[in-house]
Amino acid sequence: MKEKKDLLIKKFLLLLFCLPLAILFSVSVGSADLSMGESLRLLFSKIPFFGKWLDCSDLKEVYQIIVFQVRLPRIILAGLVGAGLSLAGAVFQGLFRNPLADPHVLGVSSGAAVGATFVILSGIQIHFFGLGAVGIGAFLGAVVTIFFVYRIACIRERVPVVNLLLTGTAISTMLSALISLMMSLHREGIEKVYMWTLGSFSSASWTKVGYLAVCLLISALGFEVLSNDLNLLLTGEDAAESMGVDLVRLKKQIVCLASFLVAACVSVSGVIGFVGLIMPHCMRIISGSSYRSLIPFSLAGGAVFMILCDMMARTVTAPSEIPVGVVTSLIGAPYFIYLIYQNRT
Repeated sequence: MKEKKDLLIKKFLLLLFCLPLAILFSVSVGSADLSMGESLRLLFSKIPFFGKWLDCSDLKEVYQIIVFQVRLPRIILAGLVGAGLSLAGAVFQGLFRNPLADPHVLGVSSGAAVGATFVILSGIQIHFFGLGAVGIGAFLGAVVTIFFVYRIACIRERVPVVNLLLTGTAISTMLSALISLMMSLHREGIEKVYMWTLGSFSSASWTKVGYLAVCLLISALGFEVLSNDLNLLLTGEDAAESMGVDLVRLKKQIVCLASFLVAACVSVSGVIGFVGLIMPHCMRIISGSSYRSLIPFSLAGGAVFMILCDMMARTVTAPSEIPVGVVTSLIGAPYFIYLIYQNRT
């Protein structure tokens, strides 16, 4: 048992080591005329120990703006979104005991898309806590959607997971039709809506980083507290209830926390698919199924994956960029097909 625990710690430390490497590599790559060495010098100059040994006075001020106001907040935001979607996916797969469950299974992304579409097409201009009108509309749309999904699926204060899944699917289909209707009535805004639904970090800022970091911290701590109950839930609802788990309260807590996290992620990045579906599978292979280890592994793995995907999105066709949702789908879909093929019976 001790050897297994030590091996798990080594795996996590190795994964954690990949995170700063991904950040360093990503911050050094871009369409601007700035070499990798110059980017790294600027980055290390802000670290207390290294800063006094590095002289960056020869680098133009615009380079500092590129690194610290453009690239770095985008990279950190991408990592936070990847961590959040991966964590939410891992939790939803445990709740539904279904490997096909992902963060958008309850219609949260469709609700966010409706809110964002309404704001984009109506031209509303407001700002709150670093979020623009589109982000606020997306967050509110996601929250309202999950409220209705939960209330409709609820039967005498109990929420069967099948009801949640079916209700989420039905609501998601209806909202997708509503988005299509709004787009057909406002054809001039179709391109903006379409690009938002594919996901992007082009509007990243340090304010958004702070906002999402707080949301992710709250959700991650909440799931860590619930990790023992989540492990018991994997044995089946009847078995978990016989061991003292309050299923009604647990399901409500999981749905609220996970949906809140997904809403926060979608509000700053748009809809990004496959991260919450693929990364929990990958991390479960490395860490095992226990949520005590799966939660930190999902956070770190999702962050590294999204940072690398966003780096590809903004550099492959530089100076233009590919929506990051396209990159995650191109990577995620084949890998998911491979997993299905490998697990054939």
